Parts: sequence; structure tokens; C-alpha cells
Amino acid sequence: MKKIFVISLLITTLLLMNASMVLAAPGSNMIGINVLIKSDVTDAILADLATHGKVRDVVYEIKAITLQARERELAVIQRLPYVAAANPDAARDGAPVDLVAATDFTNGLSTWDLDAINVTEFGWDNRQVEYDGSGVYVAVVDTGLLHTWRWYLPEERIATEYAVAFGGGGGDMGWVSTQPLKWERDQSSHGTHVASTILGYQFGVNPINGVAPMATVIPVKVLNQNGSGWSSVIARGIVYVSDLKAGALVNHPVVINMSLGGPTLDAMEKAAIDYAVSKGVIIVASAGNRGTLGMGYPGAYEPVISVAASGWVGEWWVAGRSWWYQNVADPTNPGDFYITDFSSRAKPGQDLDVAAPGSWVLGPYQINGQMSYYFLGGTSMASPHVAGIVALMSQKYPALDAGQAEAILTGTAIPLPAGCRTVHNPNLSTTVYCWGSDATGSGLAVADAALGATP
Repeated sequence: MKKIFVISLLITTLLLMNASMVLAAPGSNMIGINVLIKSDVTDAILADLATHGKVRDVVYEIKAITLQARERELAVIQRLPYVAAANPDAARDGAPVDLVAATDFTNGLSTWDLDAINVTEFGWDNRQVEYDGSGVYVAVVDTGLLHTWRWYLPEERIATEYAVAFGGGGGDMGWVSTQPLKWERDQSSHGTHVASTILGYQFGVNPINGVAPMATVIPVKVLNQNGSGWSSVIARGIVYVSDLKAGALVNHPVVINMSLGGPTLDAMEKAAIDYAVSKGVIIVASAGNRGTLGMGYPGAYEPVISVAASGWVGEWWVAGRSWWYQNVADPTNPGDFYITDFSSRAKPGQDLDVAAPGSWVLGPYQINGQMSYYFLGGTSMASPHVAGIVALMSQKYPALDAGQAEAILTGTAIPLPAGCRTVHNPNLSTTVYCWGSDATGSGLAVADAALGATP
């Protein structure tokens, strides 16, 4: 009996090993593939692609198709004569890199980050620019909003009639779906915090100013409840906003903020951005939180206005624990600012435009469903500062296009030369931050100078 048991166990083990080898055969894994077509998408093309995998989604505006297919089919699809480009659906992440509770802070005034970009000055009723974003729509392509968003954000400033959620993507083998009402069921708080920088927010009994407080935000949920997602879903969101600009919002400036990214440029996402720019949409995106590993995409793509994360040397030091609403000295001095260590540096071929506050930015952020406020750090927080400035510029000059906006922002930014700064931490220890010329783009974006250069 013992010998039979050993032989039986050996045979079973070999069978399991063989099955495992079959399951792990090279190229047999199912993946989501994004395909761009050279011509219009036709029934014949769809039928032929169906022989290589399962067609999941078609975005006719940008001649894009998503497939569920075996990994080995990718090289075959790339060689098809009607295919312009094909790649695996690219992962995207919008998560911040730092969290600190702000439960000890009570009196909300002008925050340091708005003062730093010359939108406000210390104190109340203190806007330093003539414009407030009226008439401009800013699509926050992100995680959507918390179900409690009305506690924090002005209801009339959220375009609920255009809000939408898209889901699926590479993780679901290419399928992209529309998910009604899920845009206001976010669990991560990321999109709510981003929107609060643009519009401002209610902090207890105190209203906190925003970069463009009279703009209208369109929540477009493209990231899941963990703050991550796929480029095919993001492309869908971009195309959706672009079609709004070409249709219902044709008489309004439209800006997209994307506080998200990944290490590679996806062909479908690139086509969606080009489509948006062709419709007159201006896109602003975070540079990424990868430090010296390089910028993320879509931020590094040239038509996108990309934003690095800067901080203030007064953090956790000026006026003690109330530093976050204290005065940032004027005129703006580059010596008062630094580039964070997580902010992505530009590699050759990557386009980094400007920097904006992305360290210790206060805003609404919930954990376990509890109404609360947190400081977040990340280029996710820097990007909406610049999207808000673009909204102000677009209010002044509604015909502003992406190229003009980028040229004005980079031409009026305050240079932040390579250097080092000593900055205080919450425990009053210090950290020395150093950066090179690849970390700042043209420098710190400032609203007053950008508006002054806007026609």
C-alpha cells in the first residue's frame, strides 16, 4: 500500500505540473488590447479583429477598438495592414503619496497654496485676480465625488447633468461600461480633494477659497474605488468631455484636469487627447509621483500641460500649527519654494511644463465614511491649481486654445533654478530637498502673470 501511494502521488504531481505548464504557456494569458485603426472603423475590420480576440468596445470618434485577446495575438494585431497602433491597456494610478489628519485646525482662511500662485492674499475677501472662472467648465477626470460631496462643495458648481462614470478596462479584459450615478459614490476621496482645490470648499463653518470658485466642475469617474484604472477607460472619459465641448458646451471654454498617470503612453489615450485638443479642450495633468524614474503619462505627452509638485519653506514652521493659512511673502521669491522629492523629473523626450503647490495641500478627505479634512501631497494636488488658472485665463479669453495656454503659462512662470531647501516636517524635524533642472519645467505657475499675458 505504501508503494502504491507513493507512485500514485508521483503521477498526481506530474499531472498537476503538466497542467500548470499548459496553463502558463507563453502568450496564453488573456489581456486587454487597445487598437487604433488607420481608416474609419468598418464592419469588415471588426469582423477580422474578432478572429484574433473578442471586440469589447469601439470609440468611433478616435478610430479606436478594445479587444479581449491572448497575449500572443498582440504582435499579430500590430502587423495587420489597417492597424496604426496596438498596445496592452495601460494601468493608471491617481493615488496621493502622503496623508496627515488636519483635525486640530479650525479657522479656515486663505490657504498657503492659493497665496503662492497669487490667487489670494492672507485674510478674508482677498482675491488678487479679477477673474473667478465664471462660464468655464472644468472636467475632473478622476475618481468621481464622495456621496457626501454636498457637505464640502457648492451644489450649484457641480454639473450633475453632465456627470458620468466609466468602468472596466484592461482589468476586465477590455470592456468599458457606463455606470449611472456611480460618479457620486467614490470611496477614495481623491477626486473630491482635487475638485476642492479648483472650487474651494466648506471647512466646518468657514468657506475656503478656490483657484476658480465660480467655474463649473464636471465629475467624470474613470478610476475605481482604489484610485486606479486603465487608459482605455480614461480615453472614454476624454472623448466624452470632448463631445460635450463640440455639442452642449460649444459656447463655453472646457478644461480637463487629470490627476492620474502611468509610466507608458497608450495609443488610445494619445488619440483621445489629440481629439480633445482638436475640439478646443485644454488638458492639464499631473507630472507623476515617480521622482527620478521619470514622468507619467498622459502628463509627459507634449499637448498636455504637465505640472510638477512644489512646496513652501514655511510649511510646519511659520506661525506654528496655523502655518497653512498664513501669508506667503510677496513679491514671489523662488527661494521660498522647493520641488518635492516624489515629483517626477523629466526624462529625455518628456515634456514638463510648470510647477504648482503639491505638498501639504489641505482639503476634504474621508476615511471610513467620516467627514474630515487631510493634507495630501502629490502632483495630483499640483495639477488642479494649474487647471484652475487655465479656467481663469479661459474666462478672460474664451477662444484660448491648448497651445496658447501652455505658451502663456510657461512664459510667465517664475523660474525655480536647481537647488536645495531645508524644510520643516510636522514633528519639527527638518528635511533637505534638492532638485535639478529636470524637475521644474519653466518654474512656478502664477495666476496674476498668466492673466496679464492672456489676450
